[in-house]
Amino acid sequence: MSVDAPLRHPGASADCPVCGGLGLEIVRDKARLIATPCRCRLDVCPACEDRAVVIDPDGVMRACTCARVARRARRFDEAGLPGRYGAATLASLADTEPANATAASRVREWAESWTAHDPPPGLVLYGPVGRGKTHFVVAAARTLLLTRGARVRFLEFTHLIADLKAAFDRGEGASSLLDGLGEIDVLVLDELGKGRLTEFEDQMLDDLISRRYNAGLPILATTNYDPREPTGQRTANLARPGGPQPTLGDRVGDRVFSRLREMCRFYPLGGEDDLRTTSRKARW
Repeated sequence: MSVDAPLRHPGASADCPVCGGLGLEIVRDKARLIATPCRCRLDVCPACEDRAVVIDPDGVMRACTCARVARRARRFDEAGLPGRYGAATLASLADTEPANATAASRVREWAESWTAHDPPPGLVLYGPVGRGKTHFVVAAARTLLLTRGARVRFLEFTHLIADLKAAFDRGEGASSLLDGLGEIDVLVLDELGKGRLTEFEDQMLDDLISRRYNAGLPILATTNYDPREPTGQRTANLARPGGPQPTLGDRVGDRVFSRLREMCRFYPLGGEDDLRTTSRKARW
Protein backbone atom coordinates (compact mmCIF):
# COMPACT_ATOMS: atom_id res chain seq x y z
CA MET A 1 0.00 0.00 0.00
CA SER A 2 1.33 3.42 -0.90
CA VAL A 3 1.74 5.90 1.92
CA ASP A 4 1.21 9.63 1.45
CA ALA A 5 4.28 11.83 1.80
CA PRO A 6 4.59 13.23 5.33
CA LEU A 7 2.87 16.56 5.87
CA ARG A 8 5.42 19.29 6.59
CA HIS A 9 4.81 22.79 7.87
CA PRO A 10 6.41 25.37 5.51
CA GLY A 11 8.02 27.11 8.46
CA ALA A 12 9.35 24.03 10.25
CA SER A 13 12.74 22.38 9.97
CA ALA A 14 12.54 19.14 7.96
CA ASP A 15 15.29 17.54 10.07
CA CYS A 16 13.92 18.62 13.46
CA PRO A 17 14.33 15.67 15.88
CA VAL A 18 11.17 16.70 17.74
CA CYS A 19 8.60 17.15 14.97
CA GLY A 20 10.30 15.80 11.84
CA GLY A 21 9.06 18.81 9.91
CA LEU A 22 5.39 18.59 10.89
CA GLY A 23 5.78 21.66 13.07
CA LEU A 24 3.95 20.24 16.07
CA GLU A 25 5.32 19.23 19.46
CA ILE A 26 3.28 17.01 21.77
CA VAL A 27 3.25 18.14 25.40
CA ARG A 28 1.30 17.35 28.54
CA ASP A 29 -1.39 19.78 29.64
CA LYS A 30 -2.54 18.44 33.00
CA ALA A 31 -4.54 15.27 32.31
CA ARG A 32 -4.22 15.24 28.52
CA LEU A 33 -1.80 15.57 25.66
CA ILE A 34 -1.98 18.56 23.34
CA ALA A 35 -0.19 19.68 20.19
CA THR A 36 1.72 22.98 20.31
CA PRO A 37 3.85 24.74 17.66
CA CYS A 38 7.29 23.17 17.59
CA ARG A 39 10.17 25.38 18.66
CA CYS A 40 11.78 24.87 15.27
CA ARG A 41 8.94 26.70 13.52
CA LEU A 42 9.25 30.24 12.19
CA ASP A 43 6.92 32.77 13.79
CA VAL A 44 5.23 33.50 10.45
CA CYS A 45 4.50 30.90 7.75
CA PRO A 46 6.84 31.70 4.85
CA ALA A 47 4.41 30.25 2.30
CA CYS A 48 1.29 32.29 3.08
CA GLU A 49 2.40 34.86 5.69
CA ASP A 50 -0.26 33.40 8.02
CA ARG A 51 -3.11 34.05 5.59
CA ALA A 52 -3.81 30.27 5.52
CA VAL A 53 -4.17 30.32 1.72
CA VAL A 54 -1.75 30.42 -1.19
CA ILE A 55 -2.19 30.99 -4.91
CA ASP A 56 -0.81 28.40 -7.31
CA PRO A 57 1.22 29.46 -10.37
CA ASP A 58 -1.92 28.96 -12.47
CA GLY A 59 -3.84 31.38 -10.28
CA VAL A 60 -5.87 28.85 -8.28
CA MET A 61 -6.29 29.63 -4.58
CA ARG A 62 -5.85 26.71 -2.18
CA ALA A 63 -5.38 26.11 1.53
CA CYS A 64 -1.80 26.50 2.70
CA THR A 65 -0.12 23.48 4.23
CA CYS A 66 0.15 25.37 7.50
CA ALA A 67 -3.67 25.35 7.69
CA ARG A 68 -3.70 21.57 7.33
CA VAL A 69 -1.16 21.32 10.15
CA ALA A 70 -3.32 23.59 12.31
CA ARG A 71 -6.33 21.32 11.65
CA ARG A 72 -4.33 18.29 12.78
CA ALA A 73 -3.35 20.14 15.93
CA ARG A 74 -7.01 20.90 16.70
CA ARG A 75 -7.99 17.27 16.14
CA PHE A 76 -5.16 16.11 18.35
CA ASP A 77 -6.30 18.41 21.16
CA GLU A 78 -9.88 17.17 20.80
CA ALA A 79 -8.87 13.49 20.94
CA GLY A 80 -8.36 13.47 24.70
CA LEU A 81 -5.23 11.30 24.78
CA PRO A 82 -4.17 10.85 28.43
CA GLY A 83 -1.30 13.04 29.54
CA ARG A 84 0.76 10.31 31.18
CA TYR A 85 1.36 8.66 27.79
CA GLY A 86 3.42 11.37 26.15
CA ALA A 87 6.16 8.83 25.34
CA ALA A 88 3.73 6.49 23.53
CA THR A 89 4.78 6.33 19.88
CA LEU A 90 4.99 3.49 17.38
CA ALA A 91 8.78 3.65 17.73
CA SER A 92 8.46 3.07 21.48
CA LEU A 93 6.73 -0.27 20.86
CA ALA A 94 10.08 -1.70 19.76
CA ASP A 95 11.08 -1.72 23.43
CA THR A 96 8.32 -4.09 24.46
CA GLU A 97 9.27 -7.43 25.97
CA PRO A 98 9.37 -10.50 23.70
CA ALA A 99 6.05 -11.83 24.99
CA ASN A 100 4.31 -8.82 23.46
CA ALA A 101 6.22 -8.59 20.18
CA THR A 102 3.32 -9.96 18.13
CA ALA A 103 0.86 -7.44 19.57
CA ALA A 104 3.35 -4.61 18.99
CA SER A 105 3.81 -5.68 15.38
CA ARG A 106 0.06 -5.85 14.77
CA VAL A 107 -0.53 -2.42 16.30
CA ARG A 108 2.18 -0.89 14.11
CA GLU A 109 0.80 -2.57 11.00
CA TRP A 110 -2.70 -1.43 11.87
CA ALA A 111 -1.74 2.22 12.33
CA GLU A 112 0.43 2.29 9.22
CA SER A 113 -2.24 0.69 7.00
CA TRP A 114 -5.21 2.77 8.19
CA THR A 115 -7.07 4.84 5.63
CA ALA A 116 -10.33 6.70 6.10
CA HIS A 117 -11.97 5.21 3.02
CA ASP A 118 -11.01 1.61 3.85
CA PRO A 119 -10.23 1.25 7.57
CA PRO A 120 -8.94 -2.12 8.79
CA PRO A 121 -10.82 -4.12 11.45
CA GLY A 122 -10.40 -2.81 14.96
CA LEU A 123 -8.10 -4.18 17.65
CA VAL A 124 -8.74 -5.33 21.20
CA LEU A 125 -5.71 -5.72 23.47
CA TYR A 126 -6.30 -7.82 26.56
CA GLY A 127 -4.28 -8.97 29.54
CA PRO A 128 -3.47 -8.29 33.20
CA VAL A 129 -3.22 -4.83 34.67
CA GLY A 130 -0.10 -2.83 33.81
CA ARG A 131 1.16 -4.68 30.73
CA GLY A 132 1.17 -1.66 28.43
CA LYS A 133 -2.21 -1.97 26.71
CA THR A 134 -3.08 1.71 26.97
CA HIS A 135 0.42 2.67 25.84
CA PHE A 136 -0.07 0.60 22.69
CA VAL A 137 -3.42 2.10 21.68
CA VAL A 138 -2.31 5.66 22.45
CA ALA A 139 0.72 5.11 20.20
CA ALA A 140 -1.58 4.02 17.37
CA ALA A 141 -3.99 6.91 17.95
CA ARG A 142 -1.17 9.44 18.02
CA THR A 143 0.10 8.17 14.68
CA LEU A 144 -3.31 8.46 13.04
CA LEU A 145 -3.81 11.98 14.36
CA LEU A 146 -0.43 13.34 13.30
CA THR A 147 0.30 11.44 10.08
CA ARG A 148 -3.19 10.88 8.65
CA GLY A 149 -5.25 13.70 10.09
CA ALA A 150 -7.80 11.20 11.42
CA ARG A 151 -10.59 12.12 13.79
CA VAL A 152 -9.95 10.13 16.98
CA ARG A 153 -11.53 10.09 20.42
CA PHE A 154 -10.02 8.41 23.50
CA LEU A 155 -12.38 7.48 26.33
CA GLU A 156 -11.93 5.46 29.48
CA PHE A 157 -15.11 3.40 29.78
CA THR A 158 -16.24 4.62 33.19
CA HIS A 159 -15.65 8.23 32.13
CA LEU A 160 -17.83 7.61 29.08
CA ILE A 161 -20.61 6.34 31.32
CA ALA A 162 -20.22 9.37 33.59
CA ASP A 163 -20.47 11.71 30.56
CA LEU A 164 -23.62 9.94 29.38
CA LYS A 165 -25.22 10.18 32.81
CA ALA A 166 -24.36 13.87 32.97
CA ALA A 167 -26.03 14.40 29.59
CA PHE A 168 -29.19 12.76 30.91
CA ASP A 169 -29.08 14.90 34.05
CA ARG A 170 -28.94 18.00 31.85
CA GLY A 171 -31.98 16.76 29.97
CA GLU A 172 -30.03 16.28 26.74
CA GLY A 173 -30.21 12.50 26.49
CA ALA A 174 -27.40 10.36 25.14
CA SER A 175 -27.92 10.87 21.41
CA SER A 176 -25.80 14.01 21.06
CA LEU A 177 -22.76 12.29 22.51
CA LEU A 178 -23.35 8.87 20.96
CA ASP A 179 -23.96 10.36 17.51
CA GLY A 180 -20.49 11.88 17.48
CA LEU A 181 -18.80 8.77 18.86
CA GLY A 182 -20.63 6.61 16.34
CA GLU A 183 -19.31 8.63 13.40
CA ILE A 184 -15.74 9.52 14.38
CA ASP A 185 -12.98 7.80 12.37
CA VAL A 186 -11.46 5.84 15.25
CA LEU A 187 -12.83 5.34 18.76
CA VAL A 188 -10.41 4.27 21.49
CA LEU A 189 -12.14 2.60 24.46
CA ASP A 190 -9.87 2.02 27.44
CA GLU A 191 -10.83 -0.42 30.22
CA LEU A 192 -13.64 -2.07 28.26
CA GLY A 193 -15.69 -4.25 30.57
CA LYS A 194 -15.05 -2.11 33.63
CA GLY A 195 -18.12 -0.94 35.47
CA ARG A 196 -20.97 -2.10 37.66
CA LEU A 197 -23.00 -4.06 35.07
CA THR A 198 -26.02 -1.81 35.44
CA GLU A 199 -28.81 -1.83 32.87
CA PHE A 200 -27.87 1.73 31.89
CA GLU A 201 -24.25 0.77 31.20
CA ASP A 202 -25.32 -2.27 29.17
CA GLN A 203 -27.73 -0.22 27.10
CA MET A 204 -25.27 2.58 26.38
CA LEU A 205 -22.45 0.22 25.41
CA ASP A 206 -24.78 -1.77 23.15
CA ASP A 207 -25.95 1.43 21.47
CA LEU A 208 -22.41 2.67 20.91
CA ILE A 209 -21.02 -0.61 19.56
CA SER A 210 -24.06 -1.01 17.30
CA ARG A 211 -23.48 2.44 15.82
CA ARG A 212 -19.84 1.66 15.07
CA TYR A 213 -20.75 -1.78 13.74
CA ASN A 214 -23.41 -0.46 11.36
CA ALA A 215 -21.13 2.33 10.14
CA GLY A 216 -18.22 -0.05 9.52
CA LEU A 217 -15.92 2.05 11.69
CA PRO A 218 -13.13 0.58 13.86
CA ILE A 219 -12.64 0.46 17.59
CA LEU A 220 -9.35 0.27 19.45
CA ALA A 221 -9.97 -1.16 22.89
CA THR A 222 -8.14 -2.39 25.95
CA THR A 223 -9.52 -4.75 28.55
CA ASN A 224 -8.37 -6.75 31.55
CA TYR A 225 -10.82 -9.51 30.66
CA ASP A 226 -10.03 -12.53 28.51
CA PRO A 227 -12.09 -12.90 25.30
CA ARG A 228 -12.58 -16.65 25.74
CA GLU A 229 -16.09 -18.06 25.56
CA PRO A 230 -18.41 -16.42 28.14
CA THR A 231 -19.33 -18.46 31.19
CA GLY A 232 -22.83 -17.01 31.30
CA GLN A 233 -22.28 -15.67 34.82
CA ARG A 234 -22.66 -11.95 35.49
CA THR A 235 -19.74 -11.86 37.90
CA ALA A 236 -18.40 -9.07 40.06
CA ASN A 237 -16.13 -6.46 38.50
CA LEU A 238 -12.99 -7.93 40.05
CA ALA A 239 -13.04 -11.61 40.90
CA ARG A 240 -11.12 -12.78 43.94
CA PRO A 241 -7.75 -14.49 43.36
CA GLY A 242 -8.28 -18.19 42.85
CA GLY A 243 -11.99 -17.79 42.21
CA PRO A 244 -13.93 -17.82 38.94
CA GLN A 245 -12.59 -15.20 36.58
CA PRO A 246 -15.09 -13.23 34.48
CA THR A 247 -14.58 -13.10 30.72
CA LEU A 248 -15.03 -10.11 28.44
CA GLY A 249 -18.29 -11.62 27.21
CA ASP A 250 -19.53 -11.92 30.78
CA ARG A 251 -18.79 -8.24 31.31
CA VAL A 252 -20.22 -6.74 28.11
CA GLY A 253 -22.99 -9.21 27.28
CA ASP A 254 -23.51 -11.66 24.43
CA ARG A 255 -24.71 -9.17 21.81
CA VAL A 256 -21.83 -6.70 22.25
CA PHE A 257 -19.27 -9.49 22.51
CA SER A 258 -20.52 -11.09 19.30
CA ARG A 259 -20.18 -7.83 17.42
CA LEU A 260 -16.74 -7.14 18.85
CA ARG A 261 -15.55 -10.52 17.61
CA GLU A 262 -16.75 -9.64 14.13
CA MET A 263 -15.40 -6.09 14.19
CA CYS A 264 -12.01 -6.63 15.84
CA ARG A 265 -8.91 -8.77 16.09
CA PHE A 266 -7.83 -9.75 19.62
CA TYR A 267 -4.21 -9.81 20.84
CA PRO A 268 -2.93 -10.61 24.33
CA LEU A 269 -0.39 -8.62 26.29
CA GLY A 270 1.40 -10.46 29.03
CA GLY A 271 4.84 -10.52 30.58
CA GLU A 272 6.11 -11.04 34.08
CA ASP A 273 5.91 -7.54 35.51
CA ASP A 274 3.37 -4.81 36.07
CA LEU A 275 4.98 -1.96 34.11
CA ARG A 276 3.46 0.64 36.43
CA THR A 277 5.29 -0.92 39.36
CA THR A 278 8.61 -1.38 37.60
CA SER A 279 8.61 2.11 36.10
CA ARG A 280 7.77 3.58 39.50
CA LYS A 281 10.67 1.70 41.11
CA ALA A 282 12.99 2.95 38.36
CA ARG A 283 12.00 6.57 39.10
CA TRP A 284 12.53 6.10 42.82
